[in-house]
Amino acid sequence: MGDLLKKAISLGWGLTIASKEKIEKTVEDLVKRGELAPSESKDLIDRLVERGEEEKSQFKIFLQEQIQRVLTELHVPSENVIASLEQRIVALEERIAELEGTGKEASPETDTQ
Repeated sequence: MGDLLKKAISLGWGLTIASKEKIEKTVEDLVKRGELAPSESKDLIDRLVERGEEEKSQFKIFLQEQIQRVLTELHVPSENVIASLEQRIVALEERIAELEGTGKEASPETDTQ
């Protein structure tokens, strides 16, 4: 059984990421060829599906880490940095509007005309 599991795992990402239906068909073929006892097939399917889920989870984490690394290397700002900059822009726009409003009222040109 251990060698058989190693054979199944050695099929690579294709099998471990495959749908449960594809895994069941592959195991069924192993049973038909006599390489696996029918009583062991459910256990093997369960282990392969579980292994596939683990592989998907690990691959997702790996992919997220690689994307984050590339974004960092390219100096792409994070969502937090962008939100912070947007807040600063709003504050600066408000301050400019305030200063423009104050400047017009206190201007001697507007008082004499």
